[in-house]
Amino acid sequence: MSTTDILVARGRRLVAGTGALATAVALGATLLAAAPAQATPGPPKPYGVVTAKAGLSERQYPSTDSSVRGYLRHRAHVGLVCKVRTQNVGGNSVWYLTREERATWVSAKYVTNSGRVKYCKDVHRNRVQPKHTAKHVVG
Repeated sequence: MSTTDILVARGRRLVAGTGALATAVALGATLLAAAPAQATPGPPKPYGVVTAKAGLSERQYPSTDSSVRGYLRHRAHVGLVCKVRTQNVGGNSVWYLTREERATWVSAKYVTNSGRVKYCKDVHRNRVQPKHTAKHVVG
């Protein structure tokens, strides 16, 4: 085999390798462009979206007789801690405890929830309660 033949064979392998590399780069760019964009983190789940066109009052307790502590606009997102069944509002007796700075209550009649909202009794039952240590006096 002559030197020319060896150089020609190396050139062919080099061209074949360059073509494979170009194909891999093009395929990688295509896959990268097709990958879904990372979603921006939303409110922690579960959360609710206010559906009342006029907005929704946040209450101190789960009742319309309770004092108003705040106001949520239409389509506002609000974190939900738990739910209880109390006063019926428009055929819905569920009220949500919110995750805002101040714990307030909103009627589920005007909130569409995202994710499963546990009952408050279940949430409070699963919390770690501090153990009371009593000193025994031996006398």
